[in-house]
Amino acid sequence: SVAQWPAMGSSLALLFGVGSDALFRPADFSALTDDDYLAAFHEAMAVQRDGLKALAADAAPPTAGLLRDWEEAGWYLDRVAAAFMTLKDADTNARRDAIEAETAPLLARHHDAIFLDPALYARLRALDTAATRGDVTLDAEQAWFLAELLRRFRRAGADLDQAARDRLQALNAEIATLEAQFSSLVPAVRTAAAVTVTDRQALDGLSDDQIEAAAQAARERGVDGWVLELVNTTQQPVLAHLNDRATRRLVFAASTGRGQGQGPDGAAHDVRPLILALARRRDEKARLLGFDHFAAYTADDGCVKTTAAVMALLGRVAAAALRNARREAADLQQDLAAIEPGATLEAWDWQWLAERRRAATLALDDAQLAPYLEFQRVLTDGVFAAATGLYGITFQPRDDIPGYTPDTLAFEVRDADGQPLGLVLFDPYARPTKQGGAWMTDLVPQSRLFGDRPVVTNNCNQSRPGPGKPSLMTWDQVVTLFHEFGHDLHGLLSDVAYPSLAGTNTPRDFVEYPSQVNEIWAWDPALIARYARHWETGQPLPPEWVDRLAASRHEGEGFAAAEIYQAMLLDQAWHTAPADRLPQDPDGVDAFERHALEAHGVYYPLVPPRYRSCYFSHIWGGGYAAGYYSYLFSEVLDADTAAWFEEHGGLSRANGDAFRRGILAKGGSVDVLGAFREFRGRDMDPVYLLRRRGLE
Repeated sequence: SVAQWPAMGSSLALLFGVGSDALFRPADFSALTDDDYLAAFHEAMAVQRDGLKALAADAAPPTAGLLRDWEEAGWYLDRVAAAFMTLKDADTNARRDAIEAETAPLLARHHDAIFLDPALYARLRALDTAATRGDVTLDAEQAWFLAELLRRFRRAGADLDQAARDRLQALNAEIATLEAQFSSLVPAVRTAAAVTVTDRQALDGLSDDQIEAAAQAARERGVDGWVLELVNTTQQPVLAHLNDRATRRLVFAASTGRGQGQGPDGAAHDVRPLILALARRRDEKARLLGFDHFAAYTADDGCVKTTAAVMALLGRVAAAALRNARREAADLQQDLAAIEPGATLEAWDWQWLAERRRAATLALDDAQLAPYLEFQRVLTDGVFAAATGLYGITFQPRDDIPGYTPDTLAFEVRDADGQPLGLVLFDPYARPTKQGGAWMTDLVPQSRLFGDRPVVTNNCNQSRPGPGKPSLMTWDQVVTLFHEFGHDLHGLLSDVAYPSLAGTNTPRDFVEYPSQVNEIWAWDPALIARYARHWETGQPLPPEWVDRLAASRHEGEGFAAAEIYQAMLLDQAWHTAPADRLPQDPDGVDAFERHALEAHGVYYPLVPPRYRSCYFSHIWGGGYAAGYYSYLFSEVLDADTAAWFEEHGGLSRANGDAFRRGILAKGGSVDVLGAFREFRGRDMDPVYLLRRRGLE
């Protein structure tokens, strides 16, 4: 039983036994070497193989207990994979990259061996038949779980003939290998693309903390001067502050040129062959399974169901967003002409001019806000306070629980009745070995079946403060922290029996919905008064600044919407094109990207996609292949729900409890759009998003 630890001395015992907290049972990262994870993968796969082999061979009439047996067989492997990928994404090294490269195809073959096993498939179908006949009684969650398992078997190719199954297994192994290679290469490409500056004047406009961070990055690399490190998006935060136009151009060129084989390492940092190989194999896989293309395969697994529905939603917003962006560009061109007569607006000027315009019209910028946005206070008096106000949960530091990096902060979460609910681990700071962006993981999914309390992580990429300095945030980072904690709440407040249905285990185009809803509390004036306080004096953010901040919420909305919708369309283009329409060699990637955007009327060099193809980690290595549209679909749900909160009085326990019961607690144990319909009293309405984005 998973209620018992593995035999002492095994790799799994090291992972979950020695030193692990008895209440929450997180992985004991402090007791493990990298090779322990590799051994644990092999041992956990063997445990699952043996458990499912026994399940398939059972000749007795099937009962609901079959579903427990299924979950129990995979319990250890799910935990090993979550622990390793949490560590690897947060702090990789050559050995961890190698382990991922080795295990990715093994796990793909292991998955195929399960979902292409005719005996297992037959056993589950027998339970379905027995339930249909009334010989077995399943509760609502069991019936949903069984239906989902059977659907997963069909999507995995269980109904294919043997030759097609063999080809599918080969494709899956190749895809997993390529995705792992891309994920390992992207941080190295981003690190290599950092811009070295030797003239202090070229950094004019950056804050003292930003300059010190650049100096520290240079010291760590053993080079003279300052190093401006890149983040994963096209636009770079420093572009809003660099007064030197030539430096801005250098940074922008380094960002957009990543992964194309440029620079001293040439082909070693060229991700384009990986992209082309992945796109071709995904296309073949989708067609083998009976879909027109991989985008159709992805949409079928989500709430939206069809690519036509995805494109209809994107078509409704993308062109309008670009019109707004063009209007913003005209204003910025006027600003640039006043500063530098005769100059033409370029993409690397946009953020700098937009920041100046915001500062001029709102008398507020990131440099002014930062002293009021100290990380610990934002976390405690903002993120945690909102969760307490909505759901009654409280947070206690757990310094005794080792994290997956030295920066990890652990908090025990208690429910309104004081009972332990779960554990949340924060890893806030950027490092060269960390994936870009921000994300949450389920280290331990909640489960009534096994009595598991959830353990979740929260990973961001804030700048590390210097010794003795406070950890000050930008406003965007504050909103991101609230966003990722929305994912954490989805995991922490889950209340289901089966771990496979817990928390964020929902359709991909629904999973961002609760996290986007949680962003609205970052803007709550009463909450801002609590968490936005000067780190030295304790003085709150001046009320007029709070008003200006609210007024800035939709400043530059055309740019923000256009860049992200372009990325969504680019994702769809890569995953709807048949193999013979894909570039035939790496040098064709740029032309493919441009043509894809031109075809939808959204190509606009002044506003490039939020992610260009060569560093689009979401779709090539992050599980969002043909699914980046999910952020838009989820935002439709989010904007509608934000209106519900406003209609019902905002941040309150009554409203929080309703959202918890109706959405968060259910995880993926029900039809999630049905859950939304029940919560809202109707189907979702895109009009609220169109109003928010100024796209009506």
